[in-house]
Amino acid sequence: MQFLIKAYDGPNMLEKRMEVRPRHLEGMSRLNEHIICAGGLLDEEGKMKGSALIMNFDSRAELDTYLAAEPYVIEKVWQKIEVEPMNVVIANGKKQ
Repeated sequence: MQFLIKAYDGPNMLEKRMEVRPRHLEGMSRLNEHIICAGGLLDEEGKMKGSALIMNFDSRAELDTYLAAEPYVIEKVWQKIEVEPMNVVIANGKKQ
């Protein structure tokens, strides 16, 4: 199952985000096979305000397990998280 995750930082979290970012990226590297694409959401000034991820897990429960261990969640950088099931048809220019 694929999921679209939009996670928004709380107010004034840019400094905290940058502090936690190395642990977030380390965790992402261990989830390599689950990541279809991931990146930062930007505000009008080009500063990070959250994250967008398209991920593949066998179930919503597996996704929730990942989120429970995500450093941005643990450290309360992400304060609003939206998750929607998604059907990925094309990734990296190739039909899936």
